[in-house]
Amino acid sequence: MHEAVEALALKADGRYVDATYGRGGHSGFLLSRLGEAGQLLALDRDPEAVADAQIRFANESRFSIHQTNFADMASVLSVRGWLGEVDGLLMDLGVSSPQLDVAERGFGFSKDGELDMRMDTDSGQNAAQWLAKVSESELVRVLREYGEERYAKRIASAIVAARLEKPIMRTAQLADIVKAAHPRWERHHHPATRSFQAIRIAINGELEAIAAALDCAADVLKKGGRLVVISFHSLEDRLVKRALRKPIPDVRIPRHLPQPKLEAHPWKTVGKVIKASAAELEINPRARSAVLRIAERVV
Repeated sequence: MHEAVEALALKADGRYVDATYGRGGHSGFLLSRLGEAGQLLALDRDPEAVADAQIRFANESRFSIHQTNFADMASVLSVRGWLGEVDGLLMDLGVSSPQLDVAERGFGFSKDGELDMRMDTDSGQNAAQWLAKVSESELVRVLREYGEERYAKRIASAIVAARLEKPIMRTAQLADIVKAAHPRWERHHHPATRSFQAIRIAINGELEAIAAALDCAADVLKKGGRLVVISFHSLEDRLVKRALRKPIPDVRIPRHLPQPKLEAHPWKTVGKVIKASAAELEINPRARSAVLRIAERVV
């Protein structure tokens, strides 16, 4: 949190967007560093997160929150007259701790709960509904691509066989099916970890939303504005690196032929990748896989 907010290079009277409110840790710390003229807009697709923000910051005139998928932030900011006028944009990707810790949200399996997994509980199909209808081939693809699960085919086959006997409605039920089908797994990691990640990403369209948010980030920020992104697994971080990477000439075109004109690249990366310190890991072990990247809009 401290490194992320520091990376925004705050201006006392600046405009900032916390695109992933969660439970307001970043927003609260950011507000403590802003002056009286500063403004912070938070976004979150989770209605429980929005309700938390409305209570927590009810008396904070510098703060407002909007329920939306951050993929749609450009249209939200356009309505507010903020498009291209933001000094800093923070994106803390993936699922939030409160979502993981509440059993009935269905994101985890340490406690049994309904198999939901939706970030926005007011829309879309939940994980149980998706698993009841998804084809085995599509399930294999999701487990392999989004969970990087090497035993995707074996696990998908077990899930399809199990749902023929009775609907898969609970997190513990799904975790047991995956565990029984999984021949081996990493020490200190539950065998269902990758499968739960994959299913969650699929039903929430997470990677598509991240790609869309990164694609519009330069339009959101003013020149000199900072983009700070925290990712938690390789699929997320790969999208961030790709968005920030400067385009290179097509090596397939012979040197004596003219290269197509490359669009001006909006980003300059700032500093090196930052990972959680030993001190932070002591109090927040979930930060062990976190990767923070910083970029500045230069054109």
